Amino acid sequence: MASINAKAASVSFRNVTKIYGRDVVAVDSINLEVAAGTLVTLLGPSGCGKTTTLRMIAGLEMASRGQILIGDRDVTSLPATDRDVSMVFQSYALFPHMTVLENVSYGLKFSGFGKAETRERAEAGLALVGLSKFGARLPSELSGGQQQRVAVARALVLEPQVLLFDEPLSNLDAKLRRQVREEIREIQQNLGLTVVYVTHDQEEALAVSDEIVVMRNAAIAQKGTPRQLYEEPADAFVADFIGEANLIPCEILTVSGDQAEVGIADYRQRLAARAMAPGPARLAVRPSRVRLDADMAAPGMAARIVKATYVGSRMEYTVEAPFGTLFAVLDDVTQPLRVGSEVRLSFAQNGPVLVPA
Repeated sequence: MASINAKAASVSFRNVTKIYGRDVVAVDSINLEVAAGTLVTLLGPSGCGKTTTLRMIAGLEMASRGQILIGDRDVTSLPATDRDVSMVFQSYALFPHMTVLENVSYGLKFSGFGKAETRERAEAGLALVGLSKFGARLPSELSGGQQQRVAVARALVLEPQVLLFDEPLSNLDAKLRRQVREEIREIQQNLGLTVVYVTHDQEEALAVSDEIVVMRNAAIAQKGTPRQLYEEPADAFVADFIGEANLIPCEILTVSGDQAEVGIADYRQRLAARAMAPGPARLAVRPSRVRLDADMAAPGMAARIVKATYVGSRMEYTVEAPFGTLFAVLDDVTQPLRVGSEVRLSFAQNGPVLVPA
């Protein structure tokens, strides 16, 4: 990881609330810390408050209550022009009649730089995003990924304390999304930037983030590193939203120390108790942690394959089990399980997680 940029600043939300009209609560008393030089993603379904939170950092929305700090400076009441942040929008917002270099230079013209320095900074910004040879082109002559990089360069040349991304990859196809997200992450790490990034794409969030903040119903459901959220979800919502999870009703039979014995039909498994007591619970199981065995003498519970789909690198199965249907992913594509066949169903030792019922 590169050292922190000298201009990069932390972002702090202290009991921040945003209310529209009389009673529409878009963000409900959230506390949030973004360390300088890190990339933090706000993740959640539509309407959860993530974009409103981003816009409050930018000064495009004003907090109804609470305090917002950038570095040590209280910016709660400051307009967007006084906050030293830059934002990359979903639509890129490039001027179609301007060349790429003119687009990147645009903000610099209002920052007190002379012509020569403006051009020098703009060219350096294009070099950072790998577009040095594209300065004379119009946006319409670029691919979607190249236009996105121009938007990033335009934001970077202003040397903001905080760089904001609002669903930056949603207009790109899957392959290009993967490429551009890697480029954004590389630029952020190389330059030591503070970045707050909004997306509803779980895979994107896992790939780029130092920390993920999962939002639900205008509040923070859980925050942590990608690995923490994937492997230790706080509840069923986070388990299902970060990646994909089968949420299976189960019974915690006994708890001994930090270990619980869990029962599902006649199947038993020991796993981390996560401070839960005996009684009803749910088991969150990733599709890749499901085990299906054609040997009916194998340990597990009886189940039946009801759907099998070949997707190239793996097989996807829908399975009928004593508790209902379940989705499983297996790497073996050479000997797929047949639809209608009986199997023994079990779960990997590592991966399944208990969450409250």
